[in-house]
Amino acid sequence: MRRPEVSTETPERRENPLRDPLDRRLPRIAGPSGLVIFGVTGDLSRKKLMPAVYDLANRGLLPPGFALVGFARRSWEDEDFAQEVHDAVKEHARTPFREEVWQQLAEGCRFVQGDFDDDTAFETLKTTIEDLDKARGTGGNFAFYLSVPPRFFPNVVQQLKKHGLSQGNGDSWRRAVIEKPFGHDLASAQELNRIVHDVFPPNEVFRIDHYLGKETVQNILALRFANTMYEPIWNRSYVDHVQITMAEDIGIGGRAGYYDGIGAARDVIQNHLLQLLALTAMEEPGSFHPKALTAEKLKVLSAVELPDDLGKHTVRGQYAHAWQGGEEVLGYLEEDGIDPKSKTDTYAAVRLTINNRRWAGVPFYLRTGKRLGRRVTEIAVIFKRAPYLPFESGATEELGQNALVIRVQPDEGVTVRFGSKVPGTSTEVRDVTMDFAYGESFTESSPEAYERLILDVLLGDANLFPRHQEVELSWNILDPIESYWERHGRPAQYEAGTWGPVEADEMLARDGRSWRRP
Repeated sequence: MRRPEVSTETPERRENPLRDPLDRRLPRIAGPSGLVIFGVTGDLSRKKLMPAVYDLANRGLLPPGFALVGFARRSWEDEDFAQEVHDAVKEHARTPFREEVWQQLAEGCRFVQGDFDDDTAFETLKTTIEDLDKARGTGGNFAFYLSVPPRFFPNVVQQLKKHGLSQGNGDSWRRAVIEKPFGHDLASAQELNRIVHDVFPPNEVFRIDHYLGKETVQNILALRFANTMYEPIWNRSYVDHVQITMAEDIGIGGRAGYYDGIGAARDVIQNHLLQLLALTAMEEPGSFHPKALTAEKLKVLSAVELPDDLGKHTVRGQYAHAWQGGEEVLGYLEEDGIDPKSKTDTYAAVRLTINNRRWAGVPFYLRTGKRLGRRVTEIAVIFKRAPYLPFESGATEELGQNALVIRVQPDEGVTVRFGSKVPGTSTEVRDVTMDFAYGESFTESSPEAYERLILDVLLGDANLFPRHQEVELSWNILDPIESYWERHGRPAQYEAGTWGPVEADEMLARDGRSWRRP
């Protein structure tokens, strides 16, 4: 009997006929896993984290057996916690509420009552995780989100280690997610890194900077490295200076206990704005692997140099009593819970340079503040003027400098400013703008930053998370400025609703420049 021939050809890979080949979402679905949120009763959890978890589930990006555990001091049962999640989702979720999605998510909701030094509560948490692993098939994979004041970070991670929660069994993983601020200076950041890394390996620690989860921030990399029109002029030969702005039109609200003693520079410049600077100035990485991205960002942060005269090239301010938007608002020193003698800055502006071949001599101006003209975050790359203009005298009186403006929020998009001839018989060149807006160019709305970041944590993708070296280098840049401010004078005053103190305008005027009005 003749034996059948055995084919040596590799069988064709079977494709799912129901899958659109253009759909990039499927590889980004989280595997079996769960999320434990410490401080689950806080505003961040209610307004951002729990809605983000629901939105991920609603988009089909979480596993069916996903588990969500809340840890706080409230005397809640599991049903109470599920109702709290339900209410937060209904009020703050980005995607429409669907009962079937909610029911599946609610089945995995659990609550553990206790304080951070309560050994019994952490033993209960361990039992809860083990039970969920059996009931929901989480594979023992859990991320611990520390949505708590920074002073509790060491206590929580040490409790996780003490009760055997920081390490999974076999191939399962355990990860720590830590919110800013990560320390209040270089020494405290180094000590916190030491404590956290004693419990979790560095690659399993995810430091949240929610700005890095925004689509427009990620678009900086696409804008620069997916196009050929920008890179040839993205350097000192063509760029005059760069302005990075994060402005808020609100005051401190009820955050006096957190904000006083921290201030705008520690709260925003040390993390958000220095990260935006690194992404704007970095060299092209060999790949988008986390190690490659981190390596390029570290090169930039290591090359940052402070001005010789911190008095002339840094400014701090406090908003003062004024009318803003038709409403009379208190000055910072009049806010509830604020010491009338407080020197905490609500506005900060600094001039930095980057000592490398690409950026030598190009100033980077960073500013942030509360009670400013409007809420906006943007990166403005201002180009040098043309070396020669062959136009008649007066034809270019209203022509400014070319600029590329990346709008991070709101109205996410990119604006290009350039000169164009005004219609008519005479030659007059005036600034015009060409605009790209996310909302007009794409049918799908941008996900919230926390959606992307939580999904990345569950996938173990660290691209959008600052590593501990970046945190320490950022403090290394800011510490001398804070030390100088502490020894010299008091913050300048600026009226609420304006764009900061006049000293900030004078800082740029010394360089022959002016702040861009967003």
